[in-house]
Amino acid sequence: MENYNKVYLLAGGNLQNTAEKYQRLFALLENHIGDIILSSGFYLSEAWGYKSEYPFINLAICLHTKLSPEEVMQKTQHIEKLMGRDKKNEKTYTDRSMDIDIIFYNDLIMQTNSLQIPHPRMQERLFVLYPLCEIASDMMHPVLGKSIQELKDSCEDTTEVKIFSFTN
Repeated sequence: MENYNKVYLLAGGNLQNTAEKYQRLFALLENHIGDIILSSGFYLSEAWGYKSEYPFINLAICLHTKLSPEEVMQKTQHIEKLMGRDKKNEKTYTDRSMDIDIIFYNDLIMQTNSLQIPHPRMQERLFVLYPLCEIASDMMHPVLGKSIQELKDSCEDTTEVKIFSFTN
């Protein structure tokens, strides 16, 4: 595939977590954004930034896309809605069926009113760093100048993150 962009996403949720939901996510990403090149395993963690009785399942996904960063954001928001996501609340964290964040887009550094790349808080969250480290441990953060492995090793987040399998 020529003239593609490499985009890293973090996807997950804490409602209706089934293997079928994530199979649907993969199909929607391929249909709307581009070819999935890599995906991490699933990681289980407690809610971050608020209390919830429902644990989160997250994974990192790398895709090749011809879309612009803004188009990728529009498509991920559309996929979230298709998968049962209510309107995002920018003020508080809430339980959700699906949340998809753009973590990296090539080594682009951009900040607009609606989109910031790289994701501004990724380095503070082990639930992002564990799956991302699985598929891109040597990748360098274009702003912080550290690899994903270094960011994970120095992260001060104490949230427990563990590998998860739907077959257990």
